[in-house]
Amino acid sequence: MAVLKIAKLGAPVLRQVAAEVAPDKIGRRSFQQFLDDMLETMVAAEGIGLAAPQVFQSEQVVVMECKGEPGFPLTVLINPQIVGYSPVTPEGWEGCLSVDGLRGRVKRSVGVRVKFLDRDGKSVELDAGGLYAVCIQHELDHLQGKLFLDRMTDLSSLTQLEEFDQYWRTEHAEVI
Repeated sequence: MAVLKIAKLGAPVLRQVAAEVAPDKIGRRSFQQFLDDMLETMVAAEGIGLAAPQVFQSEQVVVMECKGEPGFPLTVLINPQIVGYSPVTPEGWEGCLSVDGLRGRVKRSVGVRVKFLDRDGKSVELDAGGLYAVCIQHELDHLQGKLFLDRMTDLSSLTQLEEFDQYWRTEHAEVI
């Protein structure tokens, strides 16, 4: 396995709509290795989600995992589509491995229903809530060329990480 380079804000790949993955590609050893490399990269960067465009691969692939509480299981989403949203959309703090050192408040739905292919190419439909739902929405935005900054309605909450930790982080604040 290998830790891949993470695309940073300004890299054109982050603003492209990612291409669908051909189902016959999913079982190939090279594609499975890419998934493992994405997971290793996410863990090494201390993230809970990573989309393929963030590692310079413009394909509809996302890996996610958040251990602990409130956490969610290891999830691989290929060609994902959100097919349902909860109408409840509170603001929460977000950050991004491609946007170094910044946090901002973003409105996201508290629940989603998502359809995707798993790492074996099996079709899955999943209901997710809380942090899991927010992370899905954040990562799927990457597949559409969007960053959390684009979703912010009030830029006054945009803050450097050090100031976030000093002034805004609370023991109950969920941050993705």
